[in-house]
Amino acid sequence: MTMPLVLVAVMVVMYVAGVYLLLDRSLTRIMLGFLLVGNATNLLIFLMSGDFGASPIAGGDEEISDPLPQAFILTAIVITFGVSAFLLALIYRSWRLARVSDDHVEDDEDDLAIGSADKLTAEQVTDEDLEDAPEFEEDVPDDETEEARK
Repeated sequence: MTMPLVLVAVMVVMYVAGVYLLLDRSLTRIMLGFLLVGNATNLLIFLMSGDFGASPIAGGDEEISDPLPQAFILTAIVITFGVSAFLLALIYRSWRLARVSDDHVEDDEDDLAIGSADKLTAEQVTDEDLEDAPEFEEDVPDDETEEARK
């Protein structure tokens, strides 16, 4: 089985462009990147499916191609269509809420504050700090824990 190198090159370019668009902060570019990656994956499945030009059912035993990759491609097309419809609805909803022409996703101030906060090192954390932390409090009342210890 020999693959046409032109189709392999097209597939690689589609993957590279799709990943580049997926890494952007614009929702429209993310959707276009997802479509490119989905179509490149369909092309990959097609290229790996077997001999080109052979019929899936009729013909000799040595020239029969597998019809299963074609079913995978049809399934992938339906999944890509569904996710694209969801992304379009998400883009439209964010446009309706913000009413701006740019669909750029903004950073949350709370997330930026947490990310830029000074982190404690392991030497700075003591057992008293952990005992006072609300995450480590038990829901059991104190009198029940004393009875369990006896």
